[in-house]
Amino acid sequence: AAELALLFFRVLDFFYFLFCVFQAGSDGESIGNCPFSQRLFMILWLKGVVFNVTTVDLKRKPADLHNLAPGTHPPFLTFNGEVKTDVNKIEEFLEEVLAPPKYPKLAAKNRESNTAGNDIFAKFSAYIKNTKPEANEGLENTLTKALKKLDTYLNTPQPDEVDSDSVENVTVSKRRFLDGDELTLADCNLLPKLHIIVAKKYRNYEIPTELTGIWRYLKSAYARDEFTNTCAADKEIELAYLDVAKRLVK
Repeated sequence: AAELALLFFRVLDFFYFLFCVFQAGSDGESIGNCPFSQRLFMILWLKGVVFNVTTVDLKRKPADLHNLAPGTHPPFLTFNGEVKTDVNKIEEFLEEVLAPPKYPKLAAKNRESNTAGNDIFAKFSAYIKNTKPEANEGLENTLTKALKKLDTYLNTPQPDEVDSDSVENVTVSKRRFLDGDELTLADCNLLPKLHIIVAKKYRNYEIPTELTGIWRYLKSAYARDEFTNTCAADKEIELAYLDVAKRLVK
């Protein structure tokens, strides 16, 4: 099962004492389906830190690793003996400790970028776990509505895209990501969740083609190694949702 292994990251350089434990795939080696793990994996990659990876079978994991965070599922992080299990707190920690001038700042400039699309995964989960046929259409419409809201944000020009001195009126944004043309912490949070929705077409649901902002966003993301090389394979996503993607009761 996908939860029977961990990806064990040890950041090198002077952060040799920082460990991140992420979920691995069904083979115990590949990347498992966990958007929260991918979120942190992307942050480390974008920060440009050097780290190595070791896979550990949870059935036979070393006692010292077991004692790091008993009862806690990945991802989690340890630093100087302190264990951090909240993904948001881990993100804040990495942004604070892996800071300029040696490491790039990844925080979004626009506050709205951090909340854009933040309800989509919850809407998707409710839709995919539903077993009542009479509720299916309503839940699907709710998911589509949330996606349309994100699409509007992605297509709305940001202040730095609008030049008040220019005669050209910018009405549709051309930016590649949530906050601009570079990946930020906001993208590390949202993109892994969007990938799960598009990777497997559960109940034949597809993100509508008319949502041009989202498709531009995804196209830009799939062109970046920091995203594609941290994504779980489609088979891992399928395995993860094998039990929750229930058939509608007739």
